[in-house]
Amino acid sequence: MNFKRWLVAGLVVVVLILGTSVVGGYNALVALDQAVQAQWGQVENVYQRRADLVPNLVETVKGAAAFEKETYVAVSEARSRVGQVAAGSVEKIVNDPQAFQRFQQAQDGLSSALSRLMVVAERYPDLKATGAFRDLQAQLEGTENRITVERMRFNESAQSFNTRRQSFPTVLIAGFFGDRFREKAFFKAQPGSDVAPKVKF
Repeated sequence: MNFKRWLVAGLVVVVLILGTSVVGGYNALVALDQAVQAQWGQVENVYQRRADLVPNLVETVKGAAAFEKETYVAVSEARSRVGQVAAGSVEKIVNDPQAFQRFQQAQDGLSSALSRLMVVAERYPDLKATGAFRDLQAQLEGTENRITVERMRFNESAQSFNTRRQSFPTVLIAGFFGDRFREKAFFKAQPGSDVAPKVKF
């Protein structure tokens, strides 16, 4: 009789330990997933700020460099692609590596187009001297710095989530819930950014 009681008590303790472990692992994944989602919101926020600056910047440059139309078209098209890709839900982009890659490619395309626009602006000293252009350029530079910081913070959040997700026994819990706790993708540098630019005088 005592043996049966000890056996039942032992089973109850094991079930309680396993249940606590599963609940703790699940709750930790939820908390880390929410941290990633919140950080993604910050990334989108600074990208939106940049997208809001683009029309004003383009119009300011257009006034001084009216004949460089292909540059404005490239910036407008890149901004449009960003809007189309960003229209997906936050959760879909963060949890879908292909959607995340499309988002990053669209943003990289806009960055490249803006770089070309700034090169065009360098050709016009009168434009560089206007206060409106200088203000917009400073805001854009500040926004680009914020984008870098928020991308870094997002990568840190994604790393924390992925580390916990791949740890034992949490990996079993994550696997049980399927796509709910997919690994998070990271922002990566633009292709070719590891090559130093060539400067010619």
